[in-house]
Amino acid sequence: MKKLLACLLVFAGLLAAAPNKPKLVLAIVLDQFRYDYTTRFRSEYTAGFDRLLSQGAVFTNARYIHFPTVTAVGHSTFLSGAIPSISGIVGNEWFDPEEGRVTSVSDPGTKLLGGSGAGSSPRRLLVDTVGDELKLADGGKSRVIGISLKDRAAILPAGHKADAAYWFDPATGNFVSSTYYFADLPNWVKEYNAARPADRYRGVKWLDHTLPATDKELYSALEATPFSNELEEAFAERTIEQEHLGQGPDTDLLAISFSAHDYVGHRYGPYAPEEHETSMLADKLLGRLFELLSRTVGMSNVLVVLTADHGVAPVPGSPEMAGMPGGRIAPDDVTAAVQRALSAKYGAGNWISASVDEDVYLNQELIAKAGADPAQIRRMAAGAITAMPHIFRVYTRDQLLAGEYLHDEISQAMVNGYNERRGADIEVLPDPYWIISGQTGTTHGTPFGYDTHVPVIFMGSGIRAGRYNETIAVNDIAPTLATILDVEIPSGSVGRVLAEIFE
Repeated sequence: MKKLLACLLVFAGLLAAAPNKPKLVLAIVLDQFRYDYTTRFRSEYTAGFDRLLSQGAVFTNARYIHFPTVTAVGHSTFLSGAIPSISGIVGNEWFDPEEGRVTSVSDPGTKLLGGSGAGSSPRRLLVDTVGDELKLADGGKSRVIGISLKDRAAILPAGHKADAAYWFDPATGNFVSSTYYFADLPNWVKEYNAARPADRYRGVKWLDHTLPATDKELYSALEATPFSNELEEAFAERTIEQEHLGQGPDTDLLAISFSAHDYVGHRYGPYAPEEHETSMLADKLLGRLFELLSRTVGMSNVLVVLTADHGVAPVPGSPEMAGMPGGRIAPDDVTAAVQRALSAKYGAGNWISASVDEDVYLNQELIAKAGADPAQIRRMAAGAITAMPHIFRVYTRDQLLAGEYLHDEISQAMVNGYNERRGADIEVLPDPYWIISGQTGTTHGTPFGYDTHVPVIFMGSGIRAGRYNETIAVNDIAPTLATILDVEIPSGSVGRVLAEIFE
């Protein structure tokens, strides 16, 4: 009897451990924000980051466990907890045999609202999100909205049942959406766009850069500046006010992805003064957002979770990389190696249907016409790439599906990222600090630490603040949120509940 009573007490304690349901979940992604930005600039943070780092549960060793580490995949992981092999989001873009090259959110069945052309939707996402489960649990009463500069970063975290997703259109300078969500933009969004908020950055200087004075040039140039985050934060404030987020009887979810770090990082690298400047303004913007929520919702009613979708490699040849490995591999050199090898063996022809980042999709029609064994073709193509300098590993479709590879964390990340229906024939991984890229800037995408190590921070009532040094996966965020909200864990989640942060 005593043992039974003890077990019941423990069980009751576990039930009471999860924090109370918040009125608003503020889910923040900082695109390409490496974990070390929280430490290198720590002494200079005085606003939002300072609050998160001092009052939040800070995981110092959170990592992505998939390949490739790119925007669409990271954002699809954030609130689904799924890996690409399950979610189907295998990259920003991939090659579809019937449709050709597609993006993670392209949807020709929708139209863009606030701009012209096709819209976007979450229909290519094969799993659901925390927001979807929230709306399923309460019959759709909760409000779920996504905001970003990029369509994929606004759409994928918000999920299938979101009330809206908004992103910035550099062709018009508007915040736009898609007919997937509604037939027309809400009036408040139209009024916001009519005020031309992006125009105030004409000719603005930052460091030694000056923004263009003409609209079309300005809107595109604005992306790779700290001011694009400022533009997003202002729109987020208006969204909170107009949609009354966190002010009703049900829990709402607002997912915001700040994109400036990605555009700045690609162009200037993680150690550039431009990245430092972008981080300093982001600190102030997060503080501004928290202040608004303090007034409208009360921060005690807000649960904040912050992460990044990936990191970034240093710029090859930059001063900080002196004495370090690294360099560039031209993308055309990879495809040329495959073309030469297959043409020499099987005859001239366009043996590659598409090359997307580190993925090579072979021409299946030409392979069938040649009467060759597809697996043999893939092995030969992989061998041609493997023979190139500074190639770490090359994986074929057959190896990934059959488990015929070196079994370590790198290979596991490759497997986690491979979806049988959408995966490439060949996946290429360069040596650490080597990038398959053009002649300027830098990029990301590998399963190495500089691309996978990101911050994960929870802050809110019932969250035990402190520094947590154990290794976790970003996939753990979704089941943790679902547990706090008392809803079903999303369908494709592979993460665990971070119960150690519950008071």
